[in-house]
Amino acid sequence: MSNQLIVKEMPENLRPRERLMNFGAKALSDQELLAIILRTGLKGKNVLEVAQQLLIEMGDLSMLKNASIEELMNVNGIGQAKAIELLATIEFGARVSQAHFPRFTKVDSTTIAGELLVRQMQHYQQEKLYALFLNTKNYVIQQKVIFIGTVNSSVAHPREIFREAVKYPTARIIVAHNHPSGDPNPSPADIMFTKRLISCGSMMGIDILDHIIVGGNDYNSLQDTTDLFLN
Repeated sequence: MSNQLIVKEMPENLRPRERLMNFGAKALSDQELLAIILRTGLKGKNVLEVAQQLLIEMGDLSMLKNASIEELMNVNGIGQAKAIELLATIEFGARVSQAHFPRFTKVDSTTIAGELLVRQMQHYQQEKLYALFLNTKNYVIQQKVIFIGTVNSSVAHPREIFREAVKYPTARIIVAHNHPSGDPNPSPADIMFTKRLISCGSMMGIDILDHIIVGGNDYNSLQDTTDLFLN
């Protein structure tokens, strides 16, 4: 392909926008998706080539996600306006991926809960304790970030969770928190906190179904990996 060939001169089945309309966004490569966001190239280089160069210079998508405006502008073809639009698009995508569970989502397995929570919490840069409040049929009736900061028994107290739980017809609770380090394995403080939570739930007549720890793209279900929830 000549460097002078602009995207609109390409065969329709090779143009990113047309491919997205025909096959959906998931069918496109990183380069094609980036080209749609950038919209235009520069003299002697079409937008697909600019997108490819940006991906090469960033190294991978995680580097692109954390790039500054100045770093993006070091790439030939990326001016200030494109850099700003790109960072805004990345941030918006991250916020969409962290959007709350739809109300009345049914959560009846560790796998469903874990996968949904990973999508929601994997990008958090700070540790957050999150609670899903379920009814008797395991439908989510409310959800809330309970605490921000290191989860331990002296700071994140179960009473904060149950104070919220009694506002709704809560029968069961799934708690989750993230480890920004990416390691989903529980700490001694996580185990102690879970024990206290289960004990308080027993007194309140509210079941604690699971404590899920999210680390990067992975999660650890304490229901599956410990005997804390055995009666």
